[in-house]
Amino acid sequence: MLGEIIQMHILFVMAMGVILKATEGSAGPASLGSGCSMPPLKAFMDDTTIICSKEDETRRMLTRLDDLMSWCRMEFKPNMSRSLSMGKGKVDEATTFTVAEKQIPTVSQEPVKSLGRWYESSMKDTRRGAETLELASESLLAINKCGLQEEYKCGKARLFTMLEESDDPVVKTVQPSLKTGRKWKVTEAVDEAKECLKMKEVKNSNSN
Repeated sequence: MLGEIIQMHILFVMAMGVILKATEGSAGPASLGSGCSMPPLKAFMDDTTIICSKEDETRRMLTRLDDLMSWCRMEFKPNMSRSLSMGKGKVDEATTFTVAEKQIPTVSQEPVKSLGRWYESSMKDTRRGAETLELASESLLAINKCGLQEEYKCGKARLFTMLEESDDPVVKTVQPSLKTGRKWKVTEAVDEAKECLKMKEVKNSNSN
């Protein structure tokens, strides 16, 4: 069952890639100022973001995407999408967009979280920074109350040993550094474990 689900996800991502490729020519690169620009379409798994410098280009891309999705017998869900229009550094509440013949809610009407960040009418990052700090504190506290620390240490030790004893001479010579906490070092932990194993072998040989 899990394999079938993964295959379905892969097929969906591949199909969306074809649709997005057929749409990207509907608008030019979005200007970010100072001579910088970026592609009008960005996608991560099943999340697609349209970034355009002009309103008519955005509408043209939405129409093109809508047509292609209809041709594939699929459709976008406007209630699962959000729109954000900005002009002269301010949020433009008057500009709205539609897809599948329905209006897309603005981030002011319905804030949305995308890739770990909340988007709402206020685009200031001051509140986002406080939220990130609070989330990090809660997550670290939760980690301290579970057995994840030992799993983390075992994973680091396993990776270090695999790199150190690799048959590939390049990997063995380079020895990439593995970042850990201030109190616990993976190199020291592995060396200590090896010394314990050596001591155990010595004791066993003496007893025999």
